[in-house]
Amino acid sequence: MTVEGLKRLKVWVKAKDFALQIYSQVLPLLPLEEKWNLNSQLRRSSLSISANIAEGYGRFYFQDNVRFCYIARGSLDETLSHLVFAHEAKYIPASNYQKFETEGEEIDKMLNGYIAYLKKSKQGAGEPGANTIVREDSAVYFVESPEYFSDIDTDL
Repeated sequence: MTVEGLKRLKVWVKAKDFALQIYSQVLPLLPLEEKWNLNSQLRRSSLSISANIAEGYGRFYFQDNVRFCYIARGSLDETLSHLVFAHEAKYIPASNYQKFETEGEEIDKMLNGYIAYLKKSKQGAGEPGANTIVREDSAVYFVESPEYFSDIDTDL
């Protein structure tokens, strides 16, 4: 998978542009005391949307891609929650907030459509090992009765 492939994925482009807009139109409006709190949270959650779409895109098996899209959708909701707070705290004007809310809803619809497409296409489902589950058996522990330990020399 390449960056060129990502650039053709409309939901990734929209999510990336959403983060860029937050960086340029919201973060500068936040007060200095929010530098390490809301500012930092908005930076991370907004970037996480496109980053998780990209990480899923780079996975071959569709279920991995879907899982990362679910994470991206969670990051989108987190970002929108931070924007609601920023608006209600009067850090950003209503017009900015409304624009971001509309953009967020559009990205959410695009993500849901992409997830539905991935589930339907089942990319990688026929590959050897695709339906194999890797797990480790848990260790067996032996518990001795307290009497067992009474004969042990504790003066060591």
